Amino acid sequence: MQADVAIVGAGPSGIFTALRLIRERPQLHIVMVEKGLPIEKRSCPKARAGRCVQCSPCRITTGFSGAGAFSDGKLSLSHEVGGDLPELIGCDLAQKTINEVDGIYLAFGADEHVEGVDAPESVRKIRLRAIQAGLKLVDCPIRHLGTEKAQEIYGRIERDLIDRGVEIVFNTDCRDLIIEDGACRGVVAEGPEGALRIDAERVIVATGRRGADWLEHLCSEHGIDHVPGAVDMGVRVEVRNEVMERVNDVLYESKLIGYPNPFRNKVRTFCQNPGGFVSQENYDGGLAVVNGHSYKERKSENTNLAVLVTHNFREPFNQPIAYAQNVGRLCNMLGDGHILVQRFGDILDGKRTWQKELSRSNIKPTLVDAVAGDITSALPYRTMTSIVNFMLAVDQAIPGFASAETLLYAPELKFYSNRVRMDERFATNVRGLHCLGDSSGWTRGLMMASVMGYLMGGYLAEEL
Repeated sequence: MQADVAIVGAGPSGIFTALRLIRERPQLHIVMVEKGLPIEKRSCPKARAGRCVQCSPCRITTGFSGAGAFSDGKLSLSHEVGGDLPELIGCDLAQKTINEVDGIYLAFGADEHVEGVDAPESVRKIRLRAIQAGLKLVDCPIRHLGTEKAQEIYGRIERDLIDRGVEIVFNTDCRDLIIEDGACRGVVAEGPEGALRIDAERVIVATGRRGADWLEHLCSEHGIDHVPGAVDMGVRVEVRNEVMERVNDVLYESKLIGYPNPFRNKVRTFCQNPGGFVSQENYDGGLAVVNGHSYKERKSENTNLAVLVTHNFREPFNQPIAYAQNVGRLCNMLGDGHILVQRFGDILDGKRTWQKELSRSNIKPTLVDAVAGDITSALPYRTMTSIVNFMLAVDQAIPGFASAETLLYAPELKFYSNRVRMDERFATNVRGLHCLGDSSGWTRGLMMASVMGYLMGGYLAEEL
């Protein structure tokens, strides 16, 4: 197959590259290679079966729109949130592009309401409590798409791309890059009908968190400049809505950051889902990780959010993704292939949680097939200690957050630790190759990945 541009991965960064490029250069032949299914065929069988049936590949983490749209569908509207892309392109350009990309989401049907901007005095009081607890509050305007509404929006985008002539090859796994004489000439993929070679003038790799490990191996194999970065490991915390009511009503999502003793690792809250549901995602090799969903219409009695500890490794160690994967597999082993859940009070008491104890609590787990156990037997001491001390600090700002009944699910892992070296126009040391989104190590989340893709589409429109 011949193409002007080949895009590996149909997540937000790949989508917005194609979206802008096909509008500005409609004569170009753009081919997107996606491991998963079209969005209209993406549905998790767990709702019917009552348990994870180990789809391969996982329908929550793969397919058009990627994993982000099938979690909670939040667009962070500040350049201060979403990774380190502003370091590469500048804060002003990042914020300007966020505003442009936000307008595109609105054009495709996103909710016009923005969370976290209507009550500045209430935000000030929450920030004061955070400061008194030794934490930093990052208040960020948020446009909440909602899991089900995000699927509708991305469905419209998918149809728009196809109608404009973008060729999307689904259920096809990219195996390798074609690199000759220091330039990327295309990709080799495997689909239902066998091997597929796509020759292209430019290749965009935008495989998301799920593809971060794969991209790291390619970087090592082909000499693509990269450095190992940090890795985030932690838990998904679930509390009653009443505990988070003030924060939910004022900010929708509280982004709290702390550096608790004794290790002073960065610990942060992430991906808060008021009235949400804890969910399971599956990665290649059978690794099960925990995440959270938040719907526009369907609500639970609980709020869930991640508490993540950032680990920075130094020489000679250079495999942070593999390290986190092995921690995750240990959690899965203790849960017999399921997500582990434990009450915070049991962690403080040094005991495991038993299934019968969960039924007596005010908090009913929304991940019904999670297995009660002892997550402290799997997560490293440094990680677990940082989580406990951070949660005790958050409890000072949000009373009840660290109650005995608070639920902790593990493992929550974020795979974006490989950082590809590139210039401000996202060019790597291999001619014709660009790496975008969370797998590049520069973004975290829907909006900033979309921003990176939108800018890439503009650069390609100028150059091709």
